[in-house]
Amino acid sequence: MLKKLFIQIILFCILIFTNSHLNAFAADLEHGEQVFVGNCAACHRGGENSIMPNKTLKKNILEENSMYSVSAITYQVRNGKNAMPAFGDRLEDEDIEDVANYVLNQSESGW
Repeated sequence: MLKKLFIQIILFCILIFTNSHLNAFAADLEHGEQVFVGNCAACHRGGENSIMPNKTLKKNILEENSMYSVSAITYQVRNGKNAMPAFGDRLEDEDIEDVANYVLNQSESGW
């Protein structure tokens, strides 16, 4: 009985882990790059920030500001903050999701 429960827990964990990683791969990074170039690069070229230089899209800065996740980046792109305008009315949800994944991917690779 205990062995069966243990196996079920392991299988459940594998399923959860696999699904969470599939969502990251479901994003279209090429499309995200296009959205970034068309909407974000004016201020964030190369992961920098021309308006607030200390708020870059570099991994360590995103981590320090609790922005190192697709959900945090998506929220900020959709709603804006400080000098950054909200793009929720201008971009489709898929565009925002793809650009958030692109930003996270680029920050992971060092821009």
